Amino acid sequence: MKVLLINGSARPNGNTFTALSEAAKTLKNNGIEVEIAQIGTRAVRGCIACGQCNAKQLGRCTFDDDICNSIIAKLDTADALIIGSPVYYGQPNGSVLSLMQRMFYSAGDKVRNKPAAAVCVCRRGGATAAFQTLTMPFQMMNMPVVTSQYWNIVYGRLEGQAALDTEGMQTMRTLANNMAWLLKKIHANGSPDYPAREEWDPMNFIR
Repeated sequence: MKVLLINGSARPNGNTFTALSEAAKTLKNNGIEVEIAQIGTRAVRGCIACGQCNAKQLGRCTFDDDICNSIIAKLDTADALIIGSPVYYGQPNGSVLSLMQRMFYSAGDKVRNKPAAAVCVCRRGGATAAFQTLTMPFQMMNMPVVTSQYWNIVYGRLEGQAALDTEGMQTMRTLANNMAWLLKKIHANGSPDYPAREEWDPMNFIR
């Protein structure tokens, strides 16, 4: 079993990486393979809702000039997902939101049933709003949201300060232990017995 962790910070060794690394270490202690994918400083296109990823059943975004499709390929081989982001003006990094929109549009049913969690890192405030924003797409994609002992929030401003947030680090470990437990339960008998679901029946309010 494998968990893909996405570092949505432009700083490769910043506090978001510190928080994700604590979760990754705990997952590895539970026998779970991990990979931390770094967004970095490269531009990430926004979704333009062209529908080509679904209409042509590409399984990837039609834009192929940024990291989105490489992240989708990594997600294909992962059994669960953790997305981490710094907080900017009470919101996640815009690159993270753009990546999630395109990734979930393109991946579609391939992400269904994969456990997921969000992690937010801030200097002082805005983390709960950012955390809620990141968590909402998981629910739309039928991805079980993995919880912890508290919201998955870690505090720190300068590089490495997140490690000094002892409760935040404990929250990361609890999150990872819960995710490892859930993955083992899901895959205990080999092929998971996922629930049958009704076909999506979208309704528009304007007739």
